[in-house]
Amino acid sequence: MKLREYLHCITQASTLEQLWAAHCEQMASYGFNRLFYGYTRYRTETSLGDPEDFVILTNHGRDYVDGFLHKGLYFHAPMLRWALQNEGAGSWRRITQLRAAEQMTAEARRVYEFNQAHGVTAGYTVSFHSTSLRAKGAISLCARAGMSQDDVEALWEAQGQDILLINNVAHLKILSLPYLTPNRTLTKRQREALQWVGDGKTMQDVAVLMGLTPATVEKHLRLAREALAVETTTQAVLKAALHNQMFVIEA
Repeated sequence: MKLREYLHCITQASTLEQLWAAHCEQMASYGFNRLFYGYTRYRTETSLGDPEDFVILTNHGRDYVDGFLHKGLYFHAPMLRWALQNEGAGSWRRITQLRAAEQMTAEARRVYEFNQAHGVTAGYTVSFHSTSLRAKGAISLCARAGMSQDDVEALWEAQGQDILLINNVAHLKILSLPYLTPNRTLTKRQREALQWVGDGKTMQDVAVLMGLTPATVEKHLRLAREALAVETTTQAVLKAALHNQMFVIEA
C-alpha cells in the first residue's frame, strides 16, 4: 500500500488483529517481514511488570516466541536494553559493535546466539516516546533472510523516516484499541458491572440497573478482580480502563 493508503487503513482499524495484519504487510513491503511489538504500562526500575499484562504482537514463529518471550530471553536482549534508555530508531549494528568490543554480558550473549540460530540477524528497533515513567513500547523490525545489516542501513537511509512515521502511527493506534491478554479476559457482565462502579454507582444501584441481586453483582465484580489479577474493585476499574476495556462500543 502507498503511505497515504496505509495510514488511512490503520487509523480506521477497529481491532488489533486488523491493524496488525495491515502493519505486517506494510513492513514486509520494505523488507522487514518479522516483527515483534511490545508494550507495558507497569514498568519499574527493576522490572517491566507482569508479562501477563504486556501487549505483545508478533509474526515470528512459535519456537522463536517461546524462547525469546516465554523463557525470558527478551529481558536481556541488547536492543531492548537500548530501547528502555532511548527513543527513536536504533540500528542493530550496535549488537555487532558490543560483541566486537566484548561488552556483552553472558545473558546478552545467549540472546545473541539464540537470534543467530533463528536468523534474526539484521534490522532496526524503534523505541516509542512515552509521557509516563511506567509505560514503554518498542518494536523490533527484523529484515528478511538474505539481507545484511549493510543492506538494512542503505534501506533506512533512503526510507527510514517513512518507516519511523508508520510505526509511530501504528503504536499510537494500538494504544487506542481494546485489548486483554487471554488470561485477562472480561465477560460482558463483568465489564458492565465495572462500568457502573466506575460511574460512581453503589452496589444497590448496580443491582437495580443490571436487574440482578447484590450478591450476583458482587460475584461478577469478584470474577473481574480475579481476571485482572487485582485486589480491589477500584484497581479493577483502573486496570480495565488502562486496557481500553471500559465503555466499549459493541460491534
